[in-house]
Order: sequence, then structure tokens, then C-alpha cells
Amino acid sequence: MKQTIHTSASSGKQMLSERVYAHLRDAIMRGDHAPGDALKPQDLAKEQGVSLAVVREALVRVVGEGLADRLPNRGFAVPAFSDRRWQEIAEARRTIEPVVLRMSVERGDVDWEARVRAAHHRLTRTPAYVPDEGEYYSAAWSEAHRAFHRTLLEGCGNPVLLETFDRMWTASELARRWSAHRNPDRDGVAEHRRLEEAALARDADAAAEVLTRHLTRTAAGLTGCIHPEPEKEA
Repeated sequence: MKQTIHTSASSGKQMLSERVYAHLRDAIMRGDHAPGDALKPQDLAKEQGVSLAVVREALVRVVGEGLADRLPNRGFAVPAFSDRRWQEIAEARRTIEPVVLRMSVERGDVDWEARVRAAHHRLTRTPAYVPDEGEYYSAAWSEAHRAFHRTLLEGCGNPVLLETFDRMWTASELARRWSAHRNPDRDGVAEHRRLEEAALARDADAAAEVLTRHLTRTAAGLTGCIHPEPEKEA
């Protein structure tokens, strides 16, 4: 009986933590918390009607995804993004992702090829912008974009590398939400098509080179555009 009660309590706490984590993650990605804002466990616990332990567990997960920082003796805060921080993320992606893509091209099977083709098709058929979401990429396109890039790498068969990609991607998307507007001079559709073609042609060298150029263009487009909200208003 005690075992059943303990298991039920643990399950309930896990569900609460998952709910608070999802709420906090979405709020940060939506920009409800400005860059550099403190994330106070007491306030979040009161807002969500949960215990401090549940909130802290959710905050640790958000920190693990790169959506928050844990500051020594100062608690938690939304990252205060700067060009330097974005450049570090971009450098990490340019260093790691082309290598993983090369492995994926060399190891991926026919099922991987089919998933890449399907993910690219979904990306091309999803509107990048919708009126209700303003100048930012639409949520549906952002997810299709993530799925395409991740599917390209899944052929590597290494879950640790894919977890690394997930973390870098989330950090990149946070930067994009604070800075990325329409860029009429960039043909993202053609860039993604070249990525798909090189990968499915099993040309690892070409695929890695195309991806490096793609990530370099993204970094160049965001550098100089990322500032904390108070600086934007000023």
C-alpha cells in the first residue's frame, strides 16, 4: 500500500513538473520573459500553483536546453543574449553539424532517405509567415524547419550527437525569436533543396559544405541584430 502511495505521489509530481516546464519553455520562446529577466522560483510557484521543488525541477530542465542560465548565488534568468553569445552558438553548430551530417549520409538507410524527403516536403509546403504571428517565422514553419534539419542528422545513429544538436537548435531558435525578421535577399528554399539533394545523392562532402554555408549565412544574418529588449526600446 505504501509503495502504491509513493508511486502515485511521484507520478503526480512528475506530471506537475512537466506542465510547469512546458509552460515556462513556451513563455520564454514567445518572449514573455525579456532577455536577462530573472526567473524567480517563488513567483513561478505562486503563478502556477505548485511547490518550489516542482518549479526548480522545471527550471533545471530549461537550463539544460539553453533557454535559461543558472547564476551563482543569483538564481535563474533568461539568457542575456549578445552577438558574442550568438557567435559562440553558431561556431558550435558549424563545427559539429556538418560532421554529424557526413556520418548521417554515410550511415543512413533507405528509411532515413524517405524521412528526409518527407521532412523536406513538409518544410516546403509550410508557410514561413502567417499574418497572426507578425514578422517572425510561424510556429508551424519553425517546427518543420527543425524537423528537417534534425532528420538530416538522424542517419548518424548516435543519440548523444542528436541530443547535442537538440540543445544547440533550441538556443539558436531563442536567438532567432528575438532577432529574425524577413530577409528578402536570402533564398532559404533553394538552400534547403540543395541540402536535401546532396544528402540523398550520398555526397557527404557536398552535403557538409552546403550545410556549412547555410549555417554561416544564418549567423551572418543574425549578428548585430540581437539586443536585450531595453536596448531595442531605447
